[in-house]
Amino acid sequence: FKRVRRSGKSYAHPLIVLIVQTHDQPRVKVGVTAGRTVGTAVYRNRAKRLLREAMRPLIPNIASGLDLILIARPGLVSATLEETRQALLNLLQRAQILIPLNES
Repeated sequence: FKRVRRSGKSYAHPLIVLIVQTHDQPRVKVGVTAGRTVGTAVYRNRAKRLLREAMRPLIPNIASGLDLILIARPGLVSATLEETRQALLNLLQRAQILIPLNES
C-alpha cells in the first residue's frame, strides 16, 4: 500500500482518486480506502462497498501486473452505483489500463 501511494501515478475524479503502480506478478491487486474526510464510519463503509461493487465486474478487463488503490472522496457517499461505475471507467480509461473488449 505504501509503495503504491509513494511511487504510483494518480488520476483524480470528483468522486474517486485512482493510484496505479506496476508490479512483476501476473495479477491485479486492488485496495480500497476512504479517509475521514468522507464522513463517519457509516459513510466510509458505504463508500468502500460502492467502490468494491463497482470495481468487481471491471477487474477482468484490467491489464495484469498492476496494483491499484481506489480512494473515496466525500461526494461518493451520495453517488449511485451507476455513477460510481462511470467514474471508475473514466479513471481506468484515462490511466490506459483497460483491455479492449473486442480484440478481434
